[in-house]
Amino acid sequence: MTVFLAVLRAEWTKARTVRSTWWSLVVSSVLSVGVAALLGLRLSGDIDRMAVHPAELGFFSVLIGQIALVVFGVLVVSAEYTTGTVRASLAAVPRRGVFLAAKALTATGVAAFAAVVVALGSFWAAQWGLGEHGVDLGDTAVLRAVLGACAYLTLMCVFAMAVATVLRSTALSLGIMIPVLFLNSQGLANLPAIRPVTQYLPDQAGSVMMTVSEGILGRRDFGPGGAFLILLAWVAVALAGAYVSVRRRDA
Repeated sequence: MTVFLAVLRAEWTKARTVRSTWWSLVVSSVLSVGVAALLGLRLSGDIDRMAVHPAELGFFSVLIGQIALVVFGVLVVSAEYTTGTVRASLAAVPRRGVFLAAKALTATGVAAFAAVVVALGSFWAAQWGLGEHGVDLGDTAVLRAVLGACAYLTLMCVFAMAVATVLRSTALSLGIMIPVLFLNSQGLANLPAIRPVTQYLPDQAGSVMMTVSEGILGRRDFGPGGAFLILLAWVAVALAGAYVSVRRRDA
């Protein structure tokens, strides 16, 4: 346990000393909250005619925070591979499982904090903008949706970290993650012929976790609880692949 804590402390030091990481998280959080407030103000008079629930309006801007957290998750690993400093890290921590677990916990901790700021901030900003049309955390299923947004952002950061561990490349990891999350799956999810499959993609499961009602998502074969388990399965498989990767391949 003492060894693991020392490794965890080292990984935390690496993460917190990269100023660009913190600036990107701060900027993305401010943008997420700001966009949510603007959406609330813009749609305050039309929300009753829209298919989206007032609580879900703030989650549209969560995508901005998601980009920053995915990039952070990738850089937690790929930056060391790019600079070659991973050789020193693995020499200092020859137990690959400890090395990977420390990175995963560091990414989880940072992501969880940022996710709470983004999800709660965006929700409150949107409700402020909606005024009398807004809802409270105590309303039916609202708190569950906000917590779902927090869990989704956190897990996607860890998923990105695991993918980057397998690929060992910033460009390749982001080149796969960004299109899948923000282009392909959103487009594919609207095709009825393949929707039974695409609904199980990570971002689609995350969308279900953040819903209060079916709204614009349409029918899914699972609810928020099932979506959470699906996303956990994606993360577990990615981490397993990352562990196999660091065990079998040289730095």
